[in-house]
Amino acid sequence: MRTVSPIAAQTRKDGIPMALELRWDPAPSDWNDALRAVYPTYRWAPWFALGLGALAIVLLIAGQPAPGFFGLVAAMIIAAMPMVAVWVQFRRNPVAAATVTATVDEQSFRMMTIDGTAYTDLRWPTLAGWVETKHNFVLRTGGTALFPVPARAFTKQEDLDGFRDLLRAKLGEPSRR
Repeated sequence: MRTVSPIAAQTRKDGIPMALELRWDPAPSDWNDALRAVYPTYRWAPWFALGLGALAIVLLIAGQPAPGFFGLVAAMIIAAMPMVAVWVQFRRNPVAAATVTATVDEQSFRMMTIDGTAYTDLRWPTLAGWVETKHNFVLRTGGTALFPVPARAFTKQEDLDGFRDLLRAKLGEPSRR
């Protein structure tokens, strides 16, 4: 049985399949969310910091101020480092904050900054998988590249659902975190 993706099922009057058009302004939180979804180091850093902080408090209560304060400072650094690193990289790269437009169809997912400084054409077979988070869809290549697509890029709920269904049709079920 042949399945038809939701985007292919939508056609113009002349019978040509429509493409889904997206637009968004990237934010550091998109990348933080994507990194947490894909890399365990980012996902577990806050929990490790919490455990280290708890041990540091135990040391303070036990009368060991130097190791206790050191542990608290280390815990704060570990908790903040992933977010700060993304924020710094986002601010350093002028393209990172440029408004992105994307076209999604049966063949590929094409993204371009509105000023034309960056263009990416991701053919569906080149993608290794995808993850859906509370705020983003994260498209992954076979290497280390990932592409967060925020849910706010979709103007209608039907478009968001259609994109999710297209990802399932082209890439399979979402990866487990």
